[in-house]
Amino acid sequence: MLSDLWDRATSTAVPLSWQVSLFLGALAVVVTWSPVGYRVVRHLVTLLHEAGHALVAAAVGRRLSSIRLHADTSGVTLSRGRPRGPGMVAMVAAGYPAPALAGLGGAFLLGAGYAAGLLWALVLTCAVLLLLVRNLYGLWVVAVTGALVAWLSWAASPPVVTGAAYLVAWSLLLAAPRSVVELQRQRRRPRQPRGRAGSGGASDADQLAQLTGLPALVWVGFFWLVCAAALAVGGMLLLRNA
Repeated sequence: MLSDLWDRATSTAVPLSWQVSLFLGALAVVVTWSPVGYRVVRHLVTLLHEAGHALVAAAVGRRLSSIRLHADTSGVTLSRGRPRGPGMVAMVAAGYPAPALAGLGGAFLLGAGYAAGLLWALVLTCAVLLLLVRNLYGLWVVAVTGALVAWLSWAASPPVVTGAAYLVAWSLLLAAPRSVVELQRQRRRPRQPRGRAGSGGASDADQLAQLTGLPALVWVGFFWLVCAAALAVGGMLLLRNA
């Protein structure tokens, strides 16, 4: 079974034509900009957002404590280490770019024909997060996401797997900039939502402003530029004809 799984994960398929990719991109626009569709995609975006925090926290030597995902599509990642310094800044700054960079990485994989590999990479991410999530709702979101993607990757035909992988990549690239726009809208409201990096409910941008002295709006602009650049480059890659 492990051999079959490895064969499926490393199998290659011909990239889709730009016409089909464009159609899937348009479908992803409809999904990410509709209230119901975006709420579903937002759970995946938040999952990868917190995974970005966790990955960079581990890379800079911080000790991960927990990850929590909430029903309102917010999340929080807690870690132990110095409360200030480059490591803390890198960890907090990693959240919003993470889904966009995941979509960009997915576009590169799809260009090389690794559609199944992209989906199995998402399954592996969910498996790792299951070890770190500390609330029931978060466990449910991660487990259901991982199980659905694993079932699709295992049971679906290669064309369906390829189409699903393209749709995932497009959705991440398109939803990431919207999440940054929502961040700025939420910052303007009198009552802020739960923070994403676990510092008293403050947003990532506000935490970075406290850590670095740069205005929070500068960090919002940085997040948006990274996500917009990933969308531009990833979109070109996904539209490249086989």
